[in-house]
Amino acid sequence: MRLSLLLSLLRPAGPVAIGVSLGFTLSLLSVTWVEEPCGAPPRTDARPRSAAAAASSSSSSSSAAAAAGSPLGPPGGPQDGGRHNGNAARRPNAVPAGLGAESWEPRVVPYRPPSPGRAAKKAVRTRYISTELGMRQRLLVGVLTSKSTLGTLAVAVNRTLAHRLERLVYFTGTRGRKVPHGMMVVTHGDERPIWNMYQTVRYLLEHYVNDFDWFFLVQDDTYTEAHRINRLVAHLSIDTLLYLGRPEEFIGGDTDGRYCYGGFGYLLSRSLLLRLQPHLESCRNDILSSRPDEWLGRCIIDHTAVSCTEEHEGLLYQYFELGKNVNPEHETDLRFQSAFTVHPVLDPVQMYRLHKYFAQVELERTYLEIEQLQLEIQNASSLSADGDHGATWPVGIPPPFQPKTRFEVLRWDYFTEDQVYACVDGSPKCELQGADLADVADVVATAMEELNRKYQPVLHVRKQQLVNGYRRFDPTRGMEYTLDLQVEVVTQKGHSRSVTKRVHLVRPLSEVEIIPMPYVTEASRINVILPLTAHDRDHAAHFLETYAAAAFESNENAVLTFLFIYDPFEAQQVTQNDIFAPVKAQITEYERKYAGVKIPWISVKTDAPSQIKVMDIISKKHPVDTLFFVAGVGTEVTVDFLNRCRMNTINNWQVFFPIHFQGYNPAVAYHNQVPPPTLDLLRDAGRFDRDVFHEACFYNADYMAARTRMAGDVQENEDILETLDIYDMFIKYSNLHVFRAVEPALLQHYRHQACNPRLSEEIYHRCVQSSLEGVGSRSQLAMVLFEQEQGNST
Repeated sequence: MRLSLLLSLLRPAGPVAIGVSLGFTLSLLSVTWVEEPCGAPPRTDARPRSAAAAASSSSSSSSAAAAAGSPLGPPGGPQDGGRHNGNAARRPNAVPAGLGAESWEPRVVPYRPPSPGRAAKKAVRTRYISTELGMRQRLLVGVLTSKSTLGTLAVAVNRTLAHRLERLVYFTGTRGRKVPHGMMVVTHGDERPIWNMYQTVRYLLEHYVNDFDWFFLVQDDTYTEAHRINRLVAHLSIDTLLYLGRPEEFIGGDTDGRYCYGGFGYLLSRSLLLRLQPHLESCRNDILSSRPDEWLGRCIIDHTAVSCTEEHEGLLYQYFELGKNVNPEHETDLRFQSAFTVHPVLDPVQMYRLHKYFAQVELERTYLEIEQLQLEIQNASSLSADGDHGATWPVGIPPPFQPKTRFEVLRWDYFTEDQVYACVDGSPKCELQGADLADVADVVATAMEELNRKYQPVLHVRKQQLVNGYRRFDPTRGMEYTLDLQVEVVTQKGHSRSVTKRVHLVRPLSEVEIIPMPYVTEASRINVILPLTAHDRDHAAHFLETYAAAAFESNENAVLTFLFIYDPFEAQQVTQNDIFAPVKAQITEYERKYAGVKIPWISVKTDAPSQIKVMDIISKKHPVDTLFFVAGVGTEVTVDFLNRCRMNTINNWQVFFPIHFQGYNPAVAYHNQVPPPTLDLLRDAGRFDRDVFHEACFYNADYMAARTRMAGDVQENEDILETLDIYDMFIKYSNLHVFRAVEPALLQHYRHQACNPRLSEEIYHRCVQSSLEGVGSRSQLAMVLFEQEQGNST
């Protein structure tokens, strides 16, 4: 009984045990066990073999090389007589004999601490992280132009090509005094064609060979389709020695190979230019040619053995020779429709007509790709768990934002064809104008176009009026619209009927792109301007104290200038009773305390201290490249803000108007409590004051340019100097980007503001609004009023 029970228990494990034993036995029989350690000395009875014989029996080229002369050949080589082959077993993780044991010994590098008296060497970083990582841009296009065509054909090339390329450079022998706007022109100083080609290639090697992978050279009488050139280089390997274009035979046929004809442009790889670089000077001295493209082709063939080709790895360089008086819209040649370049172009008008045609072709191709992708998404979504409901609308656009809390619900704004019921200034209703008006008109027109496309030819839809309109901005997908349109529907037989149709539209966000911005540094000197009136003089001491801690003690590259503003009565009493005498005494004390610090001050007399009038005086006393920061007496200047002022202000490009954090009245915000010594960015401590615009960072040259444009209106109405501030002036009289943003490093403690009624009504209203809203939050004011009511009731 017990034996049968034991057998029943062992019966399932028997086959497993037998299989393991058999496998272990077979593994022992199939492996040759070698007692010698890996890398054993060679046997004395081994017969010498030649290097060729060793190479033929070796398993790799490295083994053959070792057999030819290395004393540390691998197993199976001549050093062990070929007896140690790849089947010989060795211990796991064992070091191969060919590397030598000494190569794997750890080496301890002693740590030597720097000398305490010697300053540590400052690490110098590259200007851009792409330089440090060795990243290069893909394509540079060089346009070969001349003095006679720089202002005509070259301008047409720039307008059709510049906005679609990473870098576009124009090369010319000589030029006039005036360079067309927005074009980078390199002048070689000589009109000889061969010399200009030599200087062009040399310039590319000296300035751009480390920044780009591909270089495309083309004449200014050639139209280039930028999208197709970009797609071409995107499929090419950057290490290829490539000379791509339309091949041409050399004149006389005395040179093997062919050169690329310059009229249709040619593509040069970075690797090819680097190979050509050491021979460029000899090409200039030794090669004689009448054509610059032929000279370059001879130079490339002679020193790199690379000939021009129009096909590489299945990619064909396509071009088209344009006849005279050809209308691009009527050209039916397939080579024209697929061409990368078209030559020759006789005048700018023809260049623009070609650009219009090819832009339309690319647009249609893009729409076709979008339709194909939408169909693929719909077909793929039908196989998902949700079926056809898995695809969002519109197809390919991210789904709408789904709020998680009641505070995340996006607001819809109501509008009609001429009014909007959500205004920036807080008004319940205002007139549609500017970009908002154009946006609504475009959306309504698009809706009618889509309705007619859907129902024609059976029905024709005509708009009667917009009944209701709603829109909201969804940061995940774009602007969404819901329209209730009253339309007239007309049948093919002429019957009509008025109906109301609801339409949903989306204006999607395009892909995120990096906008090129001029380079700025944090080393620029800032001239801090502090206008001071009689009402503000008591706060000057606190301003000087905080400014000295931030700028004087850290040797910040900034200069503080006081602007004392006297009214006519105060100016008459300045010799007997100077109202700013205490402030001037404090300035002298700080100059004595900090060696090398000078605080200049300027006195002006005016009964209406407008920003523009005051700034006119300051601007005339400083160079045009001066960076100004116009501060307020309550401003607490910090080093972080000064650096952001430098970075956010770009000469001839951008001005910066920061929004400071304004602290509430401590008596209200900290009612019956001890207020903290510092102002913190808390909801109950203050707010970002969006009603104040007097703090600004800008360059003097930008101010003078806007002021010059304003001069004509000032002659007609001198009161405009008092009705506008610097913020309004830059918006109305300059094309600069006005950068208005909250600034967490710019703080102001609460102080009572005295609003000057002599200024314009709008500026005075903003001042009063800022003063009232800066007292405290609604809940804090309600609590104070509640306690007062409780006290009065008792």
